[in-house]
Order: sequence, then C-alpha cells, then structure tokens
Amino acid sequence: MCIQIKFKFSIVLLFSCSCIFAQSSTVSNNYQTEAGVPHLKIERAMIYTPGKEWLYNHHPSIIHFKDKFIAIWSDGLVDEDSPGQRVVYATSKDFFHWSVAKPLASPAKVNDTLTVLTAAGLYQYKGTLVAYYGEYTHNRQNTHLWAKTSTDGEHWSQPVDLHVPLIPNHGPEATKNGRLIISGNFLFPYTDDPSGTSGWKLSSPYPDSLYKQDNSAAFYAPAAKLGLPPLCEGSFFQTDDSVLHMLLRVTGKGWKGRLWLTESKDNGKSWSKPVETTFSDNDSKFHFGRLPDKRFYYVGIPDTLHHYDRNPLVLSISADGKQFNKNYIIADELYHLKKEGLWKGGQYGYPHTIVYKEYMYVIISRQKESIEVLRFGIGELGRDDKR
Repeated sequence: MCIQIKFKFSIVLLFSCSCIFAQSSTVSNNYQTEAGVPHLKIERAMIYTPGKEWLYNHHPSIIHFKDKFIAIWSDGLVDEDSPGQRVVYATSKDFFHWSVAKPLASPAKVNDTLTVLTAAGLYQYKGTLVAYYGEYTHNRQNTHLWAKTSTDGEHWSQPVDLHVPLIPNHGPEATKNGRLIISGNFLFPYTDDPSGTSGWKLSSPYPDSLYKQDNSAAFYAPAAKLGLPPLCEGSFFQTDDSVLHMLLRVTGKGWKGRLWLTESKDNGKSWSKPVETTFSDNDSKFHFGRLPDKRFYYVGIPDTLHHYDRNPLVLSISADGKQFNKNYIIADELYHLKKEGLWKGGQYGYPHTIVYKEYMYVIISRQKESIEVLRFGIGELGRDDKR
C-alpha cells in the first residue's frame, strides 16, 4: 500500500513539475445558438459517397498541391476503425469535379488479421507532397505513424516509418520559425526537418511514464491517472508572442461541453498542465488556423444543446487569439445515412481547413459515410476594425 501511494505521489509531483507555467484559461468563445448568426454563402462538392461497399469514410484532410486539390481520408468496410480500414485519396482541378477514390495505403496482416489504417493529414515542401497515416493492430496496439511522398499527387513512394507511436489528429503544421508540430491526443511530436519525414521527437503535457502510444483508445488511462477527463484530438495556433495554444476535445463521460487548453512557450518542447476553458464544444474534432489578415479562426461544432449531433458547422474569428467572438454558420443542411455502422453519425464530422487564394476550404465527413468539401470567399468575413 505504501509503495502504491508513493508511486501515485511521484506521478503527481512529476506532472506538476513538468508544467511550470500552468495557466488559467485564456481562450473562449461566445457562441450559444444558431439563432441570429449569419450564414456564409458557400459552394459545396461531394467528393465521395459509397455504393454497396466501403461504407465508412472519415478523418478527411485537404491540400492544394501544384495544379490540383488532393483529399485523403480513412475508408472502412462497414464500421469505424475496424480491421481492413485503408487510406484513400481523390483529386480535383476545379473543386467541383473529383476523381474516383484510389487506395493510398492498404493494411497489412498480423496474425491472420488485417491492421487498421487512419488518414493523418497532408503536408508539402519544395515540390514534394507528404501523406501521413497511422496504423495499429485490431486491439489498438503496436501504433505506428507512416508517410508516403509524391511529386505529382498520383504516384507514391514506399512507406516511410516515422518512428512515432501515434495516430495524429491533424498533419504537421509549422510554427513561426518553421518547426513542424503534429497535433495528437496528448502527444505533440515536433521536428526541425522541413521535409516532415524524419527527426520527430515526442512531446506531451503528460509524464512519459504514463504512456507507450497515443491512439483512439490510449488517451483514457493516462488522463484518469492524472485526474483529468479524457482529453483528445488537439489543434493548435500560435499567437504573436510565440506561445502555442493547443485546444483539446473532451469525450466520453468526461464531456461537459467545453474544450481544454495546454500551452507551450518553448516552441513545442514542453506543454503546460491542461485546464478547462469556456470555449464550447459539441464533442467533435475541430481545426484552428490564421487568416491572411492575421486574425485567428476556429472551424468546428460549438453547439452544446444537441450533444454529438455535430451540427451546425461554425466558423469563429478572433482578433487576439483569446476571444473568438465573431461567428458564422458555414453549413447546417442534413445528410441522411444510407447504411448503419458502428459509431456512424454526426452531420459535419472532423473538419480540416485550408486557405487557398481567396477561399477557405473545409473538408468534412457526413455521418462518417460520405466525404464533402465546402468553400466560401474570405472576403465575406470583413475586417477587424481594431487593426
């Protein structure tokens, strides 16, 4: 008993010491309901809708590479994150018309059971496109992060092992000095290799004694040992003071309709103790970014009245990275599910965004069955009068 108490105390002490600048929440929003919130004028294109097979489609990301848009996502037979799930991609030169989905990576077989692959984002550097995907065995063990490269978005290299035990939430995003950071659940690897294909180092607000991998099942246990709710699926932005702000979803029984926050003041090497914010959340993935005019934005589902409906899809803007108080409805139209499956649901699932020329592009899954992309002109968003 004494040994157990000392062990628990040492974990708490280590956790406290590793979070030197544990902060009070500084990021909030003011969204309450859809009533009175202006709707953006959008264009939309359905990238993929299944027929009688490959009925689960989720975790999408989009990029513009050379002369075309490229989208990747997880593509499963019937149910979410089940053996045989692969990663596919599609391309478009005009946003409206998309190619047929093609396999980018297919699962291996371990002990006569196929592994599970998860799409994990896109990144480009000096004419080379990198596609990331995670892999684990059917019992969510042996987690690996892989990458494939391409110079034309059609022909892909052999898999590159990045030696990171992670299924990312978003692909690499650059800080002001060029360091790349991957947003995971509680692991946020970083590298100073601008190609994004080597040199990844692990970083986390959690003591490394509490975990061996980070995937869709591994984030529960370390959070519980630290007295935290299940924190997962981060997305970050960097303010002009160089601080990185990583917002985190809370899911399961810990959900109370709020995002949590951890911050880094040393460019992603270490992270503060996570704290609860007043930023509302429907229990879904989200994406933060920055507009060309330097305002910050969030795309996600801030509604708390209809838990897990993932509707409407909202854009919120902040002038200072603290108060996201200018809201727009991107979309709220309903999609009707064709085929039931494990955990399939949510009208606007797991948004990922890019800003390309005069548009913002938002890719989402529709009830984890179809993949759609939306766009709207950033000129609709006005300007911040304080700037």
